[in-house]
Amino acid sequence: MTEIKNTEQQLSRFRLRVAAAGLFVFVCFGLIGLRFLYLQVWHFSKYSLQANENRISVAPIVPNRGIITDRNGVVLAKNYSAYTLEITPSKINGTLDEVIDQLTQVIPIDTRDRRRFKKLLEDSKNFESLPIRTRLTDDEVAKFTAQRFRFPGVEVRARLFRQYPLGTMAAHVIGYIGRISQRDQERIDDTSDTNDQNSNHYDPRLDANNYKGTDYVGKIGVEQSYETELHGLTGFEEVEVTAGGRPVRTMSRTQATLGNNLQLSLDIGLQQVAEQAFSGKHGALVAIEPSSGDILAFVSSPSFDPNSFVDGIDQQTWEALNNSPDHPLLNRPLHGTYPPGSTYKPFMALAALMLHKRTPGWVFQDPGFYTFGGHTFRNDVRSGQGWVDMNRAIVVSNDTYFYMLAHDLGVNAMANFMKPWGFGQITGIDIAGEARGILPSTEWKRKAYRKPEQQRWYEGETISLGIGQGYNSFTILQLAHATATLANNGVVMKPHLVRDIENPITKETRAVVRDPSDKINVRQQDIDFVKRAMEGVVTNGTAAKIFAGAPYQAAGKTGTAQVYSLQGSNYKGHALAEHLRDHALFIAFAPAEKPTIALALIVENGGWGAEAAAPIARKVLDYYLVDRMKPPRSPPHPRRKTPACR
Repeated sequence: MTEIKNTEQQLSRFRLRVAAAGLFVFVCFGLIGLRFLYLQVWHFSKYSLQANENRISVAPIVPNRGIITDRNGVVLAKNYSAYTLEITPSKINGTLDEVIDQLTQVIPIDTRDRRRFKKLLEDSKNFESLPIRTRLTDDEVAKFTAQRFRFPGVEVRARLFRQYPLGTMAAHVIGYIGRISQRDQERIDDTSDTNDQNSNHYDPRLDANNYKGTDYVGKIGVEQSYETELHGLTGFEEVEVTAGGRPVRTMSRTQATLGNNLQLSLDIGLQQVAEQAFSGKHGALVAIEPSSGDILAFVSSPSFDPNSFVDGIDQQTWEALNNSPDHPLLNRPLHGTYPPGSTYKPFMALAALMLHKRTPGWVFQDPGFYTFGGHTFRNDVRSGQGWVDMNRAIVVSNDTYFYMLAHDLGVNAMANFMKPWGFGQITGIDIAGEARGILPSTEWKRKAYRKPEQQRWYEGETISLGIGQGYNSFTILQLAHATATLANNGVVMKPHLVRDIENPITKETRAVVRDPSDKINVRQQDIDFVKRAMEGVVTNGTAAKIFAGAPYQAAGKTGTAQVYSLQGSNYKGHALAEHLRDHALFIAFAPAEKPTIALALIVENGGWGAEAAAPIARKVLDYYLVDRMKPPRSPPHPRRKTPACR
């Protein structure tokens, strides 16, 4: 009996254990089922998307950047494809220097390549792919491909590069592209944040996603200011990949949209003549078509080669450019400010006529100086220039006449008259970095200085303003703009460097500027009088020798601006250090009756305007009005197959 009881107890316990184990297994499978239900049903969309992302790689397709040409279709900026050897620092094994040393045994990497790479590394994020060598040959690509397994984090990529075929010519206008810096990325993100997708003004070109995969943006010049036009729209490609990341097939593809082409207003032939005329000199020149505001030439001398920046400039070359005493990176017409000297006198004469402070026939006997408040302001001809009226004052550039006129006008009346002509004002040209300059007035001085004694305007300070000295400080762009407005009889055209924007697919173009910006209230007879006086300057005045025999009638005005005060002593340029010599200036327009070109230029520390600046103006006008019309023997520059000009 005892054995039967023990057996029954053991069976009962066994059944209980089996039931408990079965229940435990049932609960576990139930939990697994609930988990499957949770993952497969409630969170199906989430995990399905993640699975697809693991299986499908979305790669951006960077668009081709737009081409830049001059007004005649001459190519100024274009693209070419090449292979680059790139390193992603976060993915390499070992130190960066060790990896580069090992790469050098496969592909030549010189010291300049290393310096450029280290500068790129300083300006970039550690996880970015950076080029150590560009423009690899087919043999170099083959050599690295065979050894690629040795270099994790290093790869060869095919990329589009920017090229500026004419090198230093018009470099400050065209600008250059460079790798996107952290500051550039922040600016792109800020612009994207203000570009509301739900608004009617949403522009996909301004979206930060449009720059995915893009490594380069415009840094200066029209490359920068027309970045959104030139960049185009980024495309995307969905590619199915294996677990190891190897592409299997392309699932979908959205093509990139080409960037728009830019046709500049520049005449590159005129630009070349002007730059050659400045050879060895420091200075600036701006030539404008008065009737349209088209900038025909925009010279900053000396210049630089923008191609040096495309691959990433090395530290040594950058320091040589940035620290050069010649300041080749300075955009002189746009950012440099100078006293206008005697080129200001035609505008002073126009102010006198308009404000009824002088008549054309008012005349005086010039003693060679003007005294005010115990200070003597001297004329260039110390013995005086005899009887002088307004016409003669402009033709022979008489200082005494304009000393007296400045005193009679007063600083505020001069400022109010000069402002609509663009002096000391932002012209609104379509590249960034324009300086405002200084158009002096009592209000300006109160804002410019802190101490009460400095804020006060003294009458003696007004006198030198009449000859373009004193506090007067303007850009050559402003001076050229004012000259073009004078040539255009007071009709103000906004100066611009981009003439038309072309759709590369449809070839449709849209104009940048065509309508007048303003019309200055000035009497035609007063403008005509000043123009005739400026004709006299090149016929029998200070520039007559330079323009002798010209087959066209020009109108102009020479100018010489002091760099430092003579303190009453005589000017002897040959005895001064070059950086202390006077600046030489010249303004002109031609043909005088119906001007098609107006210009302003400065030769820094060049001395007399008639000797240093006027000859450059003569070469520029000769080319544009005479030589340009002659049929060329052969095309001097490469042209596009389909010119953008009309």
